[in-house]
Amino acid sequence: MKVTVDLPGDFVEMQTPEVVQREMRLAYALELFRAAKVTISKAAELAGLSLQGFVMACGEHRVPVIDMTPGEWMEELSTLDPS
Repeated sequence: MKVTVDLPGDFVEMQTPEVVQREMRLAYALELFRAAKVTISKAAELAGLSLQGFVMACGEHRVPVIDMTPGEWMEELSTLDPS
């Protein structure tokens, strides 16, 4: 599917159309992932990134990759075998 978005010319002229497209795909993928509407692998695919690249982008944009409370995280850690 192709979606067309009209942007004011002065915004688009700051970047090439390819850069604008890449940034918009990443922003959309991050928002869908943040809202739990897609999995991390689907978001990475939409953004055109590897899974590792998308995880790094999440960090840069402060989008949590692991959705756990500190208490849930500590409980999970306590179940690990220390050996």
